[in-house]
Amino acid sequence: MSEENKNNEEYGASNIQVLEGLEAVRKRPAMYIGDVGQKGLHHLVYEVVDNSIDEALAGHCSDIDVFINEDNSITVKDNGRGIPTAMHEKEKKSALEVVMTVLHAGGKFDKGSYKVSGGLHGVGVSCVNALSTDLRVEVHRGGKVFEQEYKIGVPQYDVREIGTTDRTGTEVTFKPDLSIFVESIYHYDILAARLRELSFLNKGINLSITDLRRKNEDGTHVSEKFFSEVGLQEFVTFLDSTRDPILDTVIYFDGEKNGVPVEVAMVYNSSYSENVHSYVNNINTHEGGTHLAGYRRALTRTLKKYADESGLLKKVKFEVSGDDFREGLTAVISVKVMEPQFEGQTKTKLGNKEVTGAVDKAVGEMLTNYLEENPKQAQVIVQKVILAATARNAARKARELVQRKNVLSGSGLPGKLSDCSERDPTKCEIYLVEGDSAGGTAKQGRDRHFQAIMPLRGKILNVEKAMQHKVFENEEIKNIYKALGVSLGTEEDERALNTEKLRYHKIVIMTDADIDGSHIATLLLTFFFRYLKPLVEHGYVYIATPPLYLLKRGKDHRYCWDENNRDKIIEEMKGGKDVNVIIQRYKGLGEMNASQLWDTTMNPEFRTLKKVSIDSAAEADRVFSMLMGDDVPPRRAFIEANAKYANIDA
Repeated sequence: MSEENKNNEEYGASNIQVLEGLEAVRKRPAMYIGDVGQKGLHHLVYEVVDNSIDEALAGHCSDIDVFINEDNSITVKDNGRGIPTAMHEKEKKSALEVVMTVLHAGGKFDKGSYKVSGGLHGVGVSCVNALSTDLRVEVHRGGKVFEQEYKIGVPQYDVREIGTTDRTGTEVTFKPDLSIFVESIYHYDILAARLRELSFLNKGINLSITDLRRKNEDGTHVSEKFFSEVGLQEFVTFLDSTRDPILDTVIYFDGEKNGVPVEVAMVYNSSYSENVHSYVNNINTHEGGTHLAGYRRALTRTLKKYADESGLLKKVKFEVSGDDFREGLTAVISVKVMEPQFEGQTKTKLGNKEVTGAVDKAVGEMLTNYLEENPKQAQVIVQKVILAATARNAARKARELVQRKNVLSGSGLPGKLSDCSERDPTKCEIYLVEGDSAGGTAKQGRDRHFQAIMPLRGKILNVEKAMQHKVFENEEIKNIYKALGVSLGTEEDERALNTEKLRYHKIVIMTDADIDGSHIATLLLTFFFRYLKPLVEHGYVYIATPPLYLLKRGKDHRYCWDENNRDKIIEEMKGGKDVNVIIQRYKGLGEMNASQLWDTTMNPEFRTLKKVSIDSAAEADRVFSMLMGDDVPPRRAFIEANAKYANIDA
């Protein structure tokens, strides 16, 4: 066989293998990045950043910079060692090309290179490459600069040397394939929130983000830098900045048990909710898992033992539960696991059984020491627990009122609910509508087969500032529970949500397009986040988008959803002539008749629904606390910064 034929045969075989691997990513992208919407689009950035974080965890990287470029492509640059570029013995090509084009290839799988690594699905930058129309990687290593470019994962040329350098590191620039993604725009705030989170989880690393699409008034590009000197303590302080703490300092633990590094920061505040955020190798495990179970078990056991031995529970005539020890608690738990096993609905629940005992033991020992060394703070915590137990005892009866014995038979449904005839929850949707007037219009305009209407009277309770029993005593909230068919309380967790009998897989919040309507929508979202979070996590919660304007010129009637769209259509309707197009601004849903509401807002063929998702549970927790809490200045600053996106009138 000639040398040329031999090379052609080797190239063909290896090329087919690579294409098969990456083609699977393109055919089923949701398996690798979660979805092809906003979350999946931003996940591409996280996968590339995770590679740089892994270098930092291994002690070889201190600076990570992210750029949103003018064409909406992304550049991630670090000062790590640089991806190796030498020939890979098995694959017969540059190690850089192997990393960029072969799934499950990289230093993460060699525990001599990385003890632990981030990246939720373990497919890394090759997955990003497969889902990008264009990707370029530049490596600074060994005094030389190397590059390679790809289109939908296919190398355009062999790795080549293009210059010399006095630094090390990797720079990746990619442009997502918009034939795959339904969302096309990168959101600065979402990426900034993740980088801020990573800075807290990895103290001592400099991270930055720069938006080259936008400029400040002084002509500089919009950018932020993130750096945390102490890590999780600062994270908890940041999350709790809009709440009223009852402890002077953050409780912090850092240790290792059974080969599992465990880091915990926690503080108690005067609120009535539990805000615990858990991470494994920098991954936000918002479904919890074995590490969270170990933390909760240690917290309850240790605090209860201390409270019993100190005699502080002598006057309490009812049982104190695990829930009581977590009311008003804000905590961050971060563990590093060599071989993490994820499970659950979104693959963000840790399943490693050995981690439960490791976290339990570490937290138990460290919390015991803290309580013994800080008796005043310990007494404050126990008093908070007693208050929580007293309130929970009062809430038990109120909570029972929201339980439904036979949801699907129709018994016990709220009187104001206009139900649909369909009984398959996957085909049913319910509209939570502001006011009886708009509710009446929606009832007339809906499709009775699959659309249910639930009018809400006025503004529901602000659950951020209400004790649990007050929440369950609220009439509107009781009606929402009954209408949805969900219930609360299990043997393990009295606040756990039972969704087995959920009656609708689309829950649509529909309010007026004014300040009151926005406030009501925020109150409802706060309630869903605090008490019905699994419904949000499963993608069941939506926000309706009724039009803001109706434009009329003669028989030509058109709807507009924002000011830019309005101005463009006005010019089209004028056709260059000096005529006054009639502009009707909709402030209330009741201003539309039933057919208009159906055509614009409720008809599945033409409507636009915004799916509510949680990109960062920690950031969502902070924002809801800030928006619905008592601290006014940060809320005012947030509203002023985001008013331009709100489309609301004063």
